[in-house]
This record gives sequence, structure tokens and C-alpha cells, in this order.
Amino acid sequence: MTTVTRRDFGCLSTGEAISLYELKNSIGAYVEIITYGGAIRSINVPDKNGYIADVALGYDDISGYENQDKYIGALIGRHGNRIEDAKFKLGRKTYTLGKNDGRNNLHGGFEGFNKKIWDASVDGEKLVLKYTSPDGEEGFPGALHVTVKYSFDDDCALKIDYNAVAESDTICNLTNHCYFNLDGQGTGSIEKHSLKINATHFTVGNSECLPTGYVAKVEGTPLDFTDFHVIGERINQKHEQLVFAGGYDHNWCPDGEGFRHMATLKAANTGRTMEVWSDTPGMQFYSGNFLDGTAPYGKNGKPIEKRDGLCLETQFYPNAMKFDNFEKPILKAGEKYHHVTVYKFGVN
Repeated sequence: MTTVTRRDFGCLSTGEAISLYELKNSIGAYVEIITYGGAIRSINVPDKNGYIADVALGYDDISGYENQDKYIGALIGRHGNRIEDAKFKLGRKTYTLGKNDGRNNLHGGFEGFNKKIWDASVDGEKLVLKYTSPDGEEGFPGALHVTVKYSFDDDCALKIDYNAVAESDTICNLTNHCYFNLDGQGTGSIEKHSLKINATHFTVGNSECLPTGYVAKVEGTPLDFTDFHVIGERINQKHEQLVFAGGYDHNWCPDGEGFRHMATLKAANTGRTMEVWSDTPGMQFYSGNFLDGTAPYGKNGKPIEKRDGLCLETQFYPNAMKFDNFEKPILKAGEKYHHVTVYKFGVN
């Protein structure tokens, strides 16, 4: 049985009030989510000795979230990841977006869903967040009505249920940008974590971390996580893909179709594990290469340094509108967008 409670989480510089919702299960594990950016502020789960600690990077107060540029914990939209040249063609029209990542569009633009205040309500054991993105926001066509449902059960499975309906044809690729450290946030690098990704292929990237349209086998490369590997053991190799990204920042193509087990992460010291399950076409593993220790500082005033956390973002392939061999994130008017991702925490 999960209980959902609400408390104030301060005000933005504009004076707008932000709420924090806590989802606590029967063993005392809990998740905190704020209405600004729909961000996961903390995930508090037990280790092998039953000690509950926070395994998600985040901030002590709302100013940290308002002033950050690393998307920590946030819901991402209208389109997660990168769009080349910040433009895409849909039907006979080309749409131009904001160039907030060099010449490209990243994570929805300058004021994406991570910067929005979401309407919140509680439905039994679920937190329901809603946001309507108006036609033309950040250059995207068509009003988009988005509903994201968070739940956290007695098995410490955090479920994110994404739903959207568009009033006219558009593109939609929703994800969450939580940074995980299973030894506990603030404990240092995730390079000693072990990771297994159930994918024999990945999308090859260029020096801008943009897929080139080529899908390659992971076999024989440092992107082969078909068995468990310590993240840091190959991360500094002079392999072109790692050099381009400054580590891991790539889209994998998880084997199978539908809702499936995509990855398992294991902590270095605490025995915590996390399974990733989703029905999206792809999953981005990002090793926190651009975390840099600058303000705003993280929880307890501690700087968030390079590779202090990692992301496993379920998604459509990045830059998918450019390539015919990628499933496209097109959402037709009146059709329903629906994807589910589960992060299930345990111990080994």
C-alpha cells in the first residue's frame, strides 16, 4: 500500500508556488516528486542491509531546480534528446525549433517541459501530473495535452506512465532525466557501478552525439554491455564513439519488442540494483559526462561532479525524423501517445 502526501516546496523567482509529493510504500521506501518540471527529487530505497538512502541526484530547494541546466530529475518534452539542425519535416511543412545545443535542438528547447509547472492531483496511490503545451510552443506544431502518472509500489518499482493527445499532427518523445547513483547521491562517481544492457545494437553517433542513421553491433566495442561490465573499465578508451561523447552518451536498441527488460544496474558497494523496463524503441545511457561541479550545488550543498550520477532514458531514437530506418515519434491528431517505463529497485 502506497500513501501519497503533499507539502510545500517553496516558490520560484516569479513567486509561483511549487508542491512536493511523497509516495511512500509499506516498507518505508519513498519517492519525492515536485511539480516544477515534474522532477523526481529523491528515490529512497534500501540497500543489502536494509538501510534506506537516496539514490537520485537533486537539490535541497526549488532555486536549484530553477537555475540548473542539467535537466536533473525532470520530465523531458516535447521531444527528448537531439534533433539535427533544430528542424524537422512533417507532411509538407518544415518546422524550425530553438538551437539550444549548438546548432541542434535538445530536450524540447530553451523552455521545455523541464521548465514548466505541472498540474498535480492524486488518484489513489498514483500522482497524476498534467500539462498542455500550446500550438507553436518552442516551434512544435499542435496543442499537446500531456498526462504523466507516477506510482511506487511495495516492490520498490517506480512506474512512469506517459500519455499524450495532440490536436494536430506533431512529434512527441517523452522521457525522464533522473540521474541515479545506487550507492547513494553524494557518494561520488558511478564508474564502479556495473551495467548490463539487453541490446546487441546501438545507433552510431557523430561528434555532436547525433545518430548518423547507422545501426551497428555492440560486439567488439566498449559499448557492449550484453554482459555486466564495470562502467569505468572502458569509459576512457580511445574508441571514436567514446571520444566523441566524452564517455557514454548513446542510444541503445534494446532487443525484442513491446514492454521488455532493457537494462540492469548494480551498485559498487551497497548491493542495490535497478532494473529498467519499458516499451519504447530505444534507451539512452548517459554517464554524466557534462556534470561539472558548478552551482547550483546538490543536496546538502555538495557540488555535483562529473559522473556523480548516470541516466537511463527510455525514448524514441534521437534524430529519428531524419532517417527512414528509425521508428518516428509522429503523433497524429487525436491519436493517443502511451508509453510506460519502470525502474525497479532491489538488492543482490
